[in-house]
Amino acid sequence: VQLQASGGGLVQPGGSLRLSCVNSGLSLDYYAIGWFRQAPGKEREGVSCISRSDLTTYYADSVKGRFIISTGNVKNTVYLQMNSLKPEDTAVYYCAAPRSCKGWLQTLRYDFWGQGTLVTVSS
Repeated sequence: VQLQASGGGLVQPGGSLRLSCVNSGLSLDYYAIGWFRQAPGKEREGVSCISRSDLTTYYADSVKGRFIISTGNVKNTVYLQMNSLKPEDTAVYYCAAPRSCKGWLQTLRYDFWGQGTLVTVSS
């Protein structure tokens, strides 16, 4: 099982980025996908989760209204569209797979993790 996150980069405040999470070897019929982030010196925090069964989405309050999680036409791919980015969104972003989005903010619920992709929001 492999989760591959990509799409990070440097963006100015107010800008947008789209992150992708491609998984191989993992059936999304049985797993949800979540996004976490970790800023320097801070704990890893949940950003969003999407339930594969009914596509219910969940967001942290800090990103609600600005970020959108979605599945794509490409099988086994989940996207995180990030709009109106702020300097405090700067972090390494990780995608991960829990059995469901129940308790999605708890890292212990995730069975698989991908490597991170760095997002830097700066002028």
